[in-house]
Amino acid sequence: MRTRTLTLPIAALLLTSLTACGAQVTDAKPSAKGSSDARYPVTITNCGEKQTYAKAPQRVVTNDVGITEIMFALGLEKHMAGFVMPEDKGDLSAVPWKDGYTKTTWLSKKQINKEMALDARADLVFAGWNYGFNEGEGFTPADLKKVGIGSYLLSESCRNGRGAQSRGVMPPLDALYTDLRNLGRVFAVEDRAETLISTFRKQVSDAQATALKGADRPRVFLYDAGQDKPFTSGLYAAPHDIITRAGGDHVMKDLKDSWATVGWETVVERDPEVIVINNYGDTTAAQKRAFLMSYAPLKNVSAIKNNRIVVLDYAELVESPRNPGAIASLTADLRKLMGK
Repeated sequence: MRTRTLTLPIAALLLTSLTACGAQVTDAKPSAKGSSDARYPVTITNCGEKQTYAKAPQRVVTNDVGITEIMFALGLEKHMAGFVMPEDKGDLSAVPWKDGYTKTTWLSKKQINKEMALDARADLVFAGWNYGFNEGEGFTPADLKKVGIGSYLLSESCRNGRGAQSRGVMPPLDALYTDLRNLGRVFAVEDRAETLISTFRKQVSDAQATALKGADRPRVFLYDAGQDKPFTSGLYAAPHDIITRAGGDHVMKDLKDSWATVGWETVVERDPEVIVINNYGDTTAAQKRAFLMSYAPLKNVSAIKNNRIVVLDYAELVESPRNPGAIASLTADLRKLMGK
């Protein structure tokens, strides 16, 4: 998954090390500069680690669409040096906070790295494990700390101790709400964060009121990519809550990870009645659908036999402010597909 000038002394920004593991709201002014605001210092917990901020960061660099739109939804464009994101993440013009893309610098369409953060004079990088941070690429919170740049980790990506790369420590929507609240405190926009959370909770509640229930709930599999073996979502990635709250039975709910590879034999054994395709990347949703429909081992799977395939965009299926809307749309899709 995937420069303007302003210098701020990083030592003044952070009191402790930063090595931690849709709706639109009306404009509200974040604390300008935040240096004399009585609300500071602020301490939050991010992926199990305490972080203390002496003031609001002023030159945040974000990685990937969901992370970037969390900042936009909170109205924090003025606190951003820019974002890093490839061009394969779908239409950006229809989201409620689309103006954020025109107000903020698109720093790179390639993979984020330390040099980009340094060139942007970042004081904070908002990314996640496998959402930019990766030891193999030499780009981690520890690497950034060495050059005086702080980090905030996407809560969906928190490592959970069940393996070197295993991720996820809380239910997916809780991860979204946690990040909104944390960032609301860091940037002194708590009211805006709570407004978003309340709006999202109502959107989800309204969808659940019409969702399929009990024996009517179809078994649902999320297909991200892969032909030899499928890449899918587990208990701690956004699709789990999206599928479950939309009235589906997530067939990989026992996978205690966020995103992981499984075997096709597991998919066949669990016989999903609906497949949700994650639409992104060089392989189009139509190509993914064609593969699934023609892949011989899946020919007797209920979703394939009955042509029950739904497409959602990447930005709806990773932690982002688009998750509640995805629940609402999938709720309607599952009712239609199952004839209810």
